Amino acid sequence: MRLLIPCALLATMLWPLAAGAEAAGTLTVTGAATVTAVPDQATLSLGVTTTDATAAAAMAANNEAISAVIARLIAAKVADRDMQTTGLSVNPNWGNNAAGTAQEIQGYTASTTLTVRIAALDTAGAVLDAAIAEGANTLNGLTFDLSDPRPVEDAARKAAVADALARAQILAEAAGEHLGAILSITEGGGGQQPMPMLYKAAADRAVPLAAGEVGVSAEVTIVWQLLP
Repeated sequence: MRLLIPCALLATMLWPLAAGAEAAGTLTVTGAATVTAVPDQATLSLGVTTTDATAAAAMAANNEAISAVIARLIAAKVADRDMQTTGLSVNPNWGNNAAGTAQEIQGYTASTTLTVRIAALDTAGAVLDAAIAEGANTLNGLTFDLSDPRPVEDAARKAAVADALARAQILAEAAGEHLGAILSITEGGGGQQPMPMLYKAAADRAVPLAAGEVGVSAEVTIVWQLLP
């Protein structure tokens, strides 16, 4: 007597065996690497904050001050295309009334934030000094980065793959196996990380800055087939 098993049922019965064999015959390793490079540009976020009795007066004073800062930045060789207004606000200043019984508006504060890209890195200290000297009284941060990060990113990817391969070879050898074909490669997280180093100021009166290096990281996960 012959027992006939439907094809669909046979496939269902064999799938766990095939899946288990595949899982037992693969090796998954994550490799990571960081490649450093000297930054060639900086981004500066600064601004002007002014206060006055009315919103209109505070805004007018703010407009005048930020215009002077922009003119000074242009004189410091910052191109128009490298400056962008990224914040603008007017807010009331609240305080207690004379009797101390309630809150009332006691003037207004106007703020303008300007983001400045500094393409000539050796002028970064002088540019910051010029902006402050002209009236910029808000500094939100300074970052150093790469104008073209792709070559460094690609170098980090290659190094991450090499790291994964080295780890996989050690693990496979320890298990008495050999690496076969690569079944998949997945790129993981990465990014840029500052690595501080003293940066000499362009002039004696310029603000001294630490540009350092930028570390570009890459991570890859590779799945190999294992061979006996």
